[in-house]
Amino acid sequence: MPDALFQGCGTALITPFRPDTSLDEAALRRLAQFQIAQGIDFLVPGGTTGESVTLSTAEHLRIVSIVLEEARRAPRRVPVLAGAGGNNTQAVTELARQVRDLGVDGILSVSPAYNKPTQAGLIAHYTQIASAVAPLPVIVYNVPGRTAGNIEPATLARLAQIPNLIGVKEASGSVVQMGDVLAAAPPGFLVLSGDDPLTLPLIALGGHGLISVASNEIPGPMAEMVRCARNNNWQRARELHFHYLPLLQANFLESNPIPVKAAMARLGFCDEIYRLPMTPIGDANRQKLYAVLDRLGLAPRTAAAV
Repeated sequence: MPDALFQGCGTALITPFRPDTSLDEAALRRLAQFQIAQGIDFLVPGGTTGESVTLSTAEHLRIVSIVLEEARRAPRRVPVLAGAGGNNTQAVTELARQVRDLGVDGILSVSPAYNKPTQAGLIAHYTQIASAVAPLPVIVYNVPGRTAGNIEPATLARLAQIPNLIGVKEASGSVVQMGDVLAAAPPGFLVLSGDDPLTLPLIALGGHGLISVASNEIPGPMAEMVRCARNNNWQRARELHFHYLPLLQANFLESNPIPVKAAMARLGFCDEIYRLPMTPIGDANRQKLYAVLDRLGLAPRTAAAV
């Protein structure tokens, strides 16, 4: 059976910053508490939605530690899948070891950007990372639109032979590729959607869930949608999908996490602060995003509602 810890809906958490761009620990704790209270299945701190490429190692580890603390003190223990990825294999390996030592339940590692390694290079990269943290579970993150390189289904089938490399967050944007991955991978290999709007097609093909951007804003509905689909309640799953589809799309009016962070600021969870080279959402797209939030009854509100 696939690893039960990371099935369902997990949230790729944003990283709240203060106006001086330092880490806003209080806001991060509120966000984690909100997620847990709303029924999310697992949490993903320190990933690319969390602006990981602009974090120092100390900040990265602090973020993961805070989320772990909140997950452990909650009445319902929530697994933590921590981000540890990049394009320097040795540096990623060391970060993965440090994250492992904090006590996380697994690691999500995005494929190298810019380097454009061959498929053989990707296999060597992930083999080193997984071996360094074994037996801790590792999930690969394939997002060609941001990395300029695709992890091919045959490569994932090879990587799936590594005992603790248990799955992939598949964000190729292609339902065909998602199907090819499911066909090529051995039984028990997790295939999670990395694209909110493609979650239901993936689950229909046999996928195991979602690592979501939109669940920052709406963790309860996203978790329910995935749960319904996995339990074959497709009518309710489709209702939720189509109801919230405008938000799933609005979250990508500009590069992630710009829109979702703007939305979370409007909902009262954090300040709308980014680290360069990320900048605030443009005026026209802000109006579109806010209009979607208003139509869905999501704005304004405060974190006190948690």
